[in-house]
Amino acid sequence: MAFPLPKPQAPQLPQHLLRTIDCQQGAVRAVRFNADGNYLLSCGSDKSLKLWSASRGTPLKTYSGHGYEVLDADGSYDNSQICSCSSDKTVILWDVATGQVSRKLRGHAGVSCAVDDFLLHRSIDGTVRCWDTRSRRFEPIQVLDEARDSISSVKVAQHELLTGSVDGRLRRYDLRMGQLYVDFINSPITCVCFSQDGQCTLTSTLDSTVRLLDKSTGEMLGEYTGHKMKGYKLDCCLSGKDTHVLSCSEDGHVYCWDLVEGSLSLKLPVGKAVVQSLSFHPTETRLLTAMEGRVQVWGAEPEETEEAMAT
Repeated sequence: MAFPLPKPQAPQLPQHLLRTIDCQQGAVRAVRFNADGNYLLSCGSDKSLKLWSASRGTPLKTYSGHGYEVLDADGSYDNSQICSCSSDKTVILWDVATGQVSRKLRGHAGVSCAVDDFLLHRSIDGTVRCWDTRSRRFEPIQVLDEARDSISSVKVAQHELLTGSVDGRLRRYDLRMGQLYVDFINSPITCVCFSQDGQCTLTSTLDSTVRLLDKSTGEMLGEYTGHKMKGYKLDCCLSGKDTHVLSCSEDGHVYCWDLVEGSLSLKLPVGKAVVQSLSFHPTETRLLTAMEGRVQVWGAEPEETEEAMAT
C-alpha cells in the first residue's frame, strides 16, 4: 500500500524578535549581513562602521576613518575586506582583521558596493565608478554615466551590474557582452536587487510600490503595495529562496508578500519610526532591520534561552 506524500509546508517567515542591538553609533543608516551571514555590519551617523556577531549580537570591531555619517557598506565574498562610503565623499576599503584602511578614495558622493577584486560605487552625480582593488591607482577603470539623475542603488551578480536611478530607470549592464538594457519604471527608484535564481529583478519606488520584473524581457511579473514609501530611500529584498518579497516602510513595519500570489503574508511591527534598512540572511530564515539607533534580529522560531537549554 502506497502512502500519500506529505503535504509540503509553507515557507517560514522571520516573525520572532530574537534580539535588539543598541548600536550606540547615532542613527543606523544601513544594516547588512556579510556573505555567509555569520556577521553583520551597521553604518552609523556618528561616522563609524561596526562589525557584530550575528548569533550573539556582540560587537567585534569598530572601523573609524570617515569624516561624516556612514551611508552604506558591503563585504567581499571571502570576508577579508569591507567597503564603506560616507557623506564626506570618501570610499574606504578596510582590512577586516586589522581594522586598517587599505584604500581611501575621495571626491565622489554616494554609496558603495565591494565585489571581490573590484569596488563599485554609485553616486548622486549619476555615475557608477569601478576600481580595481588590486591596483594602487586612484582613477576608476570604468565610469558608467548613462543615468540622467542620481544613482540610488547598485547590485552585482556574476557578470551583471544592476542600477536604479532617481530618473525612474532600471539599468542592467552585461559586463561580459558589453550590453546595456533599460526598463522604465516611471517613478524614482530607491532600491534594486536580483532574485536568487538570477531570472528576475526587484525594484522599490517612491510611489509606494515594489515591482518584480522578468530580467530578460522587462515584463512586469508582480506588483506589491500597501506599505508607505514617499520620502525616504528604503530597502527591499527577496527572501533566501525567492518565496517572498520584503520591503521597509515609513509606518514602522516590514511588509512581506507572497511572491507568486502577491498577497500580504506578514506585516512585521518593528517600531513607531521609519524602518530605514533591512537585510535577509543568505541561507537561513533570518532578517535584520534598522530603526533609529537600533538593529533588530528576527528569526522563524524563538531562540531557546540558556536557562531553558540547561533544564
